[in-house]
Amino acid sequence: MAHLRSSRTSRSRRLALAMPLGVVLAAAVGFAPGVATAAPLDAPGSTTARAADTAAAAKLAYVVNTRTDAKTIAAVKKAIAKADGTVVVTYKKIGVIVAHSANPDFGKQLRAVRGVHSAGATRTSPLTPAATTQEGAPTFLSKAQQRAAKEQGKSLPQGAASGKGAAPAQEPLEADQWDLRSIGADKAAKINPGSKKVTVGVIDTGVDDTHPDLAPNFSAKQSASCVGGKADTSAGAWRPAKPDHYHGTHVAGEIAAARNNVGVAGVAPGVQVAGIKVADPVSELFFPESVVCAFVFAADNGIEITNNSYYVDPWLYNCKDDPDQRAILDAVNRAQLYAQKKGTLNLASAGNSNHDLDADEIVDTSSPDDSTPVTRTIDPHKCLDVPAQLPGVVTVSATGVYNAKSYYSTYGNGVVDIAAPGGDRRYQLPTDTPSKDGGILSTMPGGQYAWLQGTSMASPHAAGVAALLKSTHPKAGPAELQRLLKRQADNPGCPTKPYDPDGDGKVDAVCKGDKNRNGFYGHGIVDALDAVKK
Repeated sequence: MAHLRSSRTSRSRRLALAMPLGVVLAAAVGFAPGVATAAPLDAPGSTTARAADTAAAAKLAYVVNTRTDAKTIAAVKKAIAKADGTVVVTYKKIGVIVAHSANPDFGKQLRAVRGVHSAGATRTSPLTPAATTQEGAPTFLSKAQQRAAKEQGKSLPQGAASGKGAAPAQEPLEADQWDLRSIGADKAAKINPGSKKVTVGVIDTGVDDTHPDLAPNFSAKQSASCVGGKADTSAGAWRPAKPDHYHGTHVAGEIAAARNNVGVAGVAPGVQVAGIKVADPVSELFFPESVVCAFVFAADNGIEITNNSYYVDPWLYNCKDDPDQRAILDAVNRAQLYAQKKGTLNLASAGNSNHDLDADEIVDTSSPDDSTPVTRTIDPHKCLDVPAQLPGVVTVSATGVYNAKSYYSTYGNGVVDIAAPGGDRRYQLPTDTPSKDGGILSTMPGGQYAWLQGTSMASPHAAGVAALLKSTHPKAGPAELQRLLKRQADNPGCPTKPYDPDGDGKVDAVCKGDKNRNGFYGHGIVDALDAVKK
């Protein structure tokens, strides 16, 4: 299962300026040898080596990161062929080449080629015929619940457990959308629902654009499938491969479900949403080459904001001293920085492991997730969650109905930028909604609706607010949008009591920082109403 940031699983930030693009992309993540704890994947006894031993001639995918001049790229492509590799796609502007090879020494051979900055396998298991951040399985809304919610919504005068007043519900299921009221999105929609000139790209499992709440705002011309690393813009290519690949459709509804008297409403119901599918159709994993394609596609097709509710598979954290993981870091970072340079703001979910990304060390037991995981201890300052910890990416933690950190949400002082509603179905339950469900209600494939929770759900709320800011300040670029996003946020500060949501007497997380910026909320919880008023 992919590592989406909703609750099926457990994701600095400066724009690089005035340097050659190839240099900036390599330098921004600080690739230095000997600074992480993982062993090279192609070393004897490593995961890749074992895979090669047991599956001789198995074909793997690679990213090869080079200088961006035409001469170097041409020479590297010849070297790829000489090393028994096949070029899948070349992104000349960022110097990233996606290749396939059954040669177990392919990565090692390419790393020795002049002009190659890094090269490595993007997976530890062979290619199969053609990762998100949600926490737990979805709970679908029944037809009876839909009818009950619609009736209660007609008479609901107030509805925010957070204490913020709510306007009368307008959409049939909006009475169950405590999340909109908690950030003032219902009121913001009356002032500025967002501009059709703003598009949010959902880099995810695919989006069902036939859903009645999504069809009015869907931008097919800015949508594609990037599975495998090469964009496919044929009609419907962006749709989920299977009905249970619902994650991207849910995320899209949170951002831009239309206010059309059908179902639910999004945070920015007037903007457009595009689907960029990156999930493998078999494994549902989000491999690096697909994510590279997605960022480049978004940048080249005028998408102003991307939402990234996942971490790049197969590694929860990518360590700079491992040649394969270093290549993954390099390739994805080049792509997302290219998108920033072209005017795209990228937001990503922090993760659902309740990890402190500013800790001295973290125990990772889930990587690699495409073969056999091994337990390893990593330094999160040197082994990064991608794309959440890449420079210039807005990292989003999750909150529940009472504006407290969700029990699962990863955090970290100096890492988390902002917080947004992601739901908490254990310890933060609303008392004034029809369902009493603490999750996030949104769209699902086939015209359905369901509750999910996770930082996967928090990031699209923040992306929706960013879209409202872009609609209000159309000339604002990524850096300015990020500044505005942080400025409008409301910071509750660190809890005054130890964080122990389950009440077992054990502190489950420690918040560091102050009222201006801290590890739980970053600069604060997004405020859609302030976004359109200030």
